[in-house]
Amino acid sequence: MSDQPRVEIYTKENCPYCEKAKDLFDEKGIEYETYNVTGDEKRFEEMVERADGRKTAPEVFIDDELVGGWDDTSALNETGELDEKLGIADEGEDDVEHRKLIIAGTGIAGLTAAIYAGRGDNHPLVIEGDEPGGQLTLTTDVANYPGFPEGISGPELVNNMKEQARKFGAELKNGIIESVDADTSPFRVELTNGDVYTADAIIAASGASARTLGVPGEDELMGYGLSTCATCDGAFFRGEDMLVVGGGDAAMEEATFLTKFADTVYIAHRREEFRAEQYWIDRVQEKVEEGDIEIMKNTELVEIHGSQEDGVDHVTLVHNDRGHPTDRLEDPETEEFEFDVGAVFLAIGHTPNTDYLEGTGVEMDDEGYLKTQGGTDGGQTETDVPGIFGAGDVVDYHYQQAVTAAGMGSKAALDADEYLEDLERAGSSAEAEAAAADD
Repeated sequence: MSDQPRVEIYTKENCPYCEKAKDLFDEKGIEYETYNVTGDEKRFEEMVERADGRKTAPEVFIDDELVGGWDDTSALNETGELDEKLGIADEGEDDVEHRKLIIAGTGIAGLTAAIYAGRGDNHPLVIEGDEPGGQLTLTTDVANYPGFPEGISGPELVNNMKEQARKFGAELKNGIIESVDADTSPFRVELTNGDVYTADAIIAASGASARTLGVPGEDELMGYGLSTCATCDGAFFRGEDMLVVGGGDAAMEEATFLTKFADTVYIAHRREEFRAEQYWIDRVQEKVEEGDIEIMKNTELVEIHGSQEDGVDHVTLVHNDRGHPTDRLEDPETEEFEFDVGAVFLAIGHTPNTDYLEGTGVEMDDEGYLKTQGGTDGGQTETDVPGIFGAGDVVDYHYQQAVTAAGMGSKAALDADEYLEDLERAGSSAEAEAAAADD
């Protein structure tokens, strides 16, 4: 397609965000060139120079203009600016397409719901969201998902489920839901790129996004030695000392993964006890005994120092034996100290992606998690707005496992199917009554 602009994507091996970028352009039917920088020092240096010093992948260029990483590319796609740069912007009238069921999110919950809904002949439209594939695409080794005794990579599991959903009639669309109008019937769903749909039912399975700390240096150095994805960016800092912040499963997994590249991996956790499951604690302890990991308990990160040109230089940490040292900064026993590391990885939990449901009447808790019916009978995934259902990490703030998300996704699809059948019966009855009245 010679009339299309030239698209170049610098990628690396085992990079879920690189796959997301390629999937985005594939869905748009845009040809692109990829350059794998893993193990190719010349290509890596070329990427860093062209990307203004950034050392993360992917890096996307359109006609030699730097678009940026996945977050930058996704943000442009949300506003429609990416389509303008690609010369494929739709200048026609905005058509409102009606769908029986819209599913928000393509994580395990959303894809399971799509599989069940497709088999139920509900032809779901699945909106991928700003993190297509969900958090599992950031996991290199899924060892506890039933049916895979040798384990499976997160991206492979997600891609298999996407293929299965499409097989049963689901349509996957790249995009992000901006808002839902629940005051109309059917619901009105607007995407950030301006596309508008109506839907009889909605399953919110939009997952959760990685949290950040909000400390000085964070905004400036994100992508320049600071990351929320070790599998994406760890290899770029080979031989450096690296710091992982957090105490849950994600922090333990990322720290273990980073030992393949780091001189030493340090884990900073604000409490004495970890929240991770024992399996991950045991794996980390093995790495501690081997000298690959050091643990700093009751310690918090308060500032990241460095520059976009040179990356992370060092960090400022605080420590107090009683834990939560940032709550005890005036305590004379709280120690503040500088610590040399070349990369920092945040693994401190997630925030549910439910902003688009504000104003709908769907009840949420203080953290933004959806409240659903629960209980032992059917309709467990119903919210207090009829026709809107919740599944996965937007509801589950406790377990947050792939297998529990899949279970909730299947429940949501079954609950939505029952709702749609009731809606259809009610419509048929109303039509029959109107016809009888005309006779």
